[in-house]
Amino acid sequence: MANAEKTAVIEELASKFQNSSGAVLTEYRGLTVAQLKELRGALRGNATFNVTKNTLAKVAATQAGVGDEVASLLVGPSAIAFVDGDVAQAAKGLLDFAKANPLLVIKGGVLDGKALTAAEIGKLADLEPREVLLAKLAGAMKASMAGAAATFNALPTQMALLADALRAKLEAGAPAVAEDTAAAPAAEDTPADDTQAETQD
Repeated sequence: MANAEKTAVIEELASKFQNSSGAVLTEYRGLTVAQLKELRGALRGNATFNVTKNTLAKVAATQAGVGDEVASLLVGPSAIAFVDGDVAQAAKGLLDFAKANPLLVIKGGVLDGKALTAAEIGKLADLEPREVLLAKLAGAMKASMAGAAATFNALPTQMALLADALRAKLEAGAPAVAEDTAAAPAAEDTPADDTQAETQD
């Protein structure tokens, strides 16, 4: 491979390492061209599958800042699935294919700049699809917002009931106050009358 061609391949791989949400490194020793085509078809929409030379992939990974995470995985005939869609679906597609075609070996990978083991990629495959998780999140948020709306809607009613109760209490106490006020002068008049009576005597 000419230097210019190598440089172009390295730049392309480095770009994929940087711009993809994740990368899964595999060994494909013994897989036929037809099987690789089938795998690419299974990953379509979620990942692209690139057969690459380890030396070029190591240089590209280093340029992309993930050299330490993937260098130890670049041994033997390597191919990299660069994830540009649903990570869980891409992992599931790879694992399902590996079960049917044991010659495909999942070695590990990198997700958002962090190294992943083959076991961790297996756990990713068990996750529900992104659309399902988003739908569940939206449902939870909708239920929470509905609850908040019901609470806010109930506040004016509760305030009105509280105001009515307060008004009724005040009105019930008002006559008693008036009666006490009216009774006070009558009580004060009695001593005055007695004094006048004594003066007249």
